[in-house]
Amino acid sequence: MNLAQHITDLALRLAQELKTRVSTEHPGLAKAWVCFGVQGTGAKAVVVLRGGFNIQSVTRLDRGRFRVTFQTPMADAHYCWQAFARNAGKQSSLKFASARVTAEAKTPEFVEVICTTAAGTLSDTTELNLTVWR
Repeated sequence: MNLAQHITDLALRLAQELKTRVSTEHPGLAKAWVCFGVQGTGAKAVVVLRGGFNIQSVTRLDRGRFRVTFQTPMADAHYCWQAFARNAGKQSSLKFASARVTAEAKTPEFVEVICTTAAGTLSDTTELNLTVWR
C-alpha cells in the first residue's frame, strides 16, 4: 500500500468519526447544569456559583427556594431536570432537592427548585447540583 492510499484511508476514517460524533444537539447531553450553594444566613445569605453551563443566574427567592435562569432558554418547558443537595462537611444532615408544584415555576427561561430537610422544612444548603436535559 502506498502513501497516497494510507492518506486516503485515514481521511475516510476521520470522516466516519466526525459523522458519528455526538453533537451539542444530542438529547443525551445536558443542556444546562449548575453547582451552587448558600453562604451565610438570614439577610446575609448569598448564593455562590461554583460551576455551570448555560446558566445566567441563580437567585435565592427565600430560604430553600431558588430560581435558576438559563443563559439560552430551552425550546419549551418540556425538559427534564434532576437535582440533589447536601451540606458539605455535615454527614448527619440530609437534604432533598425537588420541584416547585406551580406551573409558573418551570418555563423555557428558568426553573425553580426547593431544598428541604428530611422533615420537609425549607432549608438552604452548602451545595445543590442541578442538571437539565431536553
